[in-house]
Amino acid sequence: MSTRAAVPALAPFRVRSYRFQWPADLAASFGFEMENIILGWYILVATGSVLMLTFFAAMQYVGTLFAPLAGVIGHRVGNKRLIATMRGTYALLATTMMTLALTGALAPLHVFVIGTLMGTMRPSDLVMRYALIGQTMPAERLMGATSVSRTTQDSARIAGALAGAGLAAALGTGLAYLVVASLYAASFLLTLGVAGSRAAPPAGAAAPARTSPWRDLRDVVVHVWNTPRLRAVMYVAFLVNMTAFPLMFGLMPYVAKEVYGIGQTGLGYLVASFASGALLGSLVLARHGSRIRSGRMIVAFCLAWYLMILVFARMPDALAGALALVLAGLAQSLCLVPLSAMLLRTAGERYRGGVMGVRQLMIYGVPIGLVTAGPLIAAYGYAATATLYGIIGLAATATIGVRFRAHLWRLDAPANAR
Repeated sequence: MSTRAAVPALAPFRVRSYRFQWPADLAASFGFEMENIILGWYILVATGSVLMLTFFAAMQYVGTLFAPLAGVIGHRVGNKRLIATMRGTYALLATTMMTLALTGALAPLHVFVIGTLMGTMRPSDLVMRYALIGQTMPAERLMGATSVSRTTQDSARIAGALAGAGLAAALGTGLAYLVVASLYAASFLLTLGVAGSRAAPPAGAAAPARTSPWRDLRDVVVHVWNTPRLRAVMYVAFLVNMTAFPLMFGLMPYVAKEVYGIGQTGLGYLVASFASGALLGSLVLARHGSRIRSGRMIVAFCLAWYLMILVFARMPDALAGALALVLAGLAQSLCLVPLSAMLLRTAGERYRGGVMGVRQLMIYGVPIGLVTAGPLIAAYGYAATATLYGIIGLAATATIGVRFRAHLWRLDAPANAR
């Protein structure tokens, strides 16, 4: 028996396209996480304002509005072609930022402009990753492939956060961005090796009628709305993006600097702690994913995630906070990886890219949560704001679980199929 056949986590790598996609996704994720740390700290120090930090973090998600359309366009023109174009653009923008920093011309305005341009594409990058997995991976390997793919984001949040903070502190923004630009260039080159064609229609089958992307997008939205299990997990996705992720990522520079007073390197450790728990969850699912009930996992571990947010809000020091973040990251992974796998498995080939695009649209909850949290933190403090968000999340998750229990909790529901 081969090593790949014996180890479930390695089974997706039997597909040649995945052997190119995984390192390409990893390089892009490293670049994303390093940028988040470098630029978030730069804005906080340069402006001295938590409001500007939340605004900048919110601008990274402006492209979420285009994610559903990107999924539809990728289905029409080719997922590989679209994601390769985006990753080439990342490298160009990072090189521009590097040049400005090395010449001493970098200013907050440049960071806002270039960060916003990156923000128009990043949400669609995740859509294309999952669409490529759905396009190239056999159905029985979707959970494993999704879990292993998620490790690219989780490991990047660990190493990328630490490297971004360390390199920026030791070498400065310009040289740190040399590494970021190199990662994006490597991601672009590796993406060229991914399978780019869709399966040909059966012999004698009629060619599908040509429609506009907007008509395809409308059909996807109608399909999601009329399918209760899809609608339910979209509610969950929007909820966690609005009330959980802002506390875990966008506001972490504020927690490091103002709550714990641990500086830029300490910020990297906090982000890495959350990512370590998430990586552990992804590895567990890669090994045992074929045994789980996705619908039940989504509800149960969403509740667990919010409980850990309430715990984190009351941690007295950075060490205790880091331990709480590890458990929060674990719960997050055990909630969201099954969510993505369930969507890929049950959405249908025609709608898969568009459904993942609608899923990505739910990330628009992050900027809403961020811009709401800024004034609340300024008025009442981080702990009170995080507690409020955690209580809202618990109540809303319980409501979704009860309202859609027939579609998420029953063992015979499609969401719980193995």
